[in-house]
Amino acid sequence: MPDRPIVPRPPFVAVIGDGDPSGPDAQRLLDWAEEIGLELARAGATVITGGLGGVMRAASRGARGAGGQTIGVLPGADASEANEFVSVPIATGLGVVRNLVVVTSADAVIAVGGRHGTLSEIGLALRMGRHVVALSSWRVESEHRLGGPRVHRARDAREAVDLALRLARSGAVTA
Repeated sequence: MPDRPIVPRPPFVAVIGDGDPSGPDAQRLLDWAEEIGLELARAGATVITGGLGGVMRAASRGARGAGGQTIGVLPGADASEANEFVSVPIATGLGVVRNLVVVTSADAVIAVGGRHGTLSEIGLALRMGRHVVALSSWRVESEHRLGGPRVHRARDAREAVDLALRLARSGAVTA
């Protein structure tokens, strides 16, 4: 069989965060997530989320609004549970274990706010060799080897996208 040329695929970037943000910063987090999805799609990236509400829905809405591809990795076994902006729902039936699938499927991860579920995804991403860009999210001191995965801080949505795309395109997966 003749060798086929390898066609590079667009970067896959996971956007993680609270499924139901509350408090005084809730709307800002949702606005950032939507802008992140929009800018990722404009840059040709595929957006991966947990497929449900909150930050996941906002990032998917932004990406779809720009004509982008969105993948929702769902905790349940019913694909219809995905938010309306997910173009490819993946029903896993794995519950919170699906968080591992979300971050492992990505070349880089952006965390927007979040509670303990987001913290677990950040830890899983680092363990699986994925860099994480945190925007108003957990402050995690990661033991990183030279060039290894770590948590990068961003000041706004644009900086988060630029950094995540740079990391995704550099082939920075280290696991």
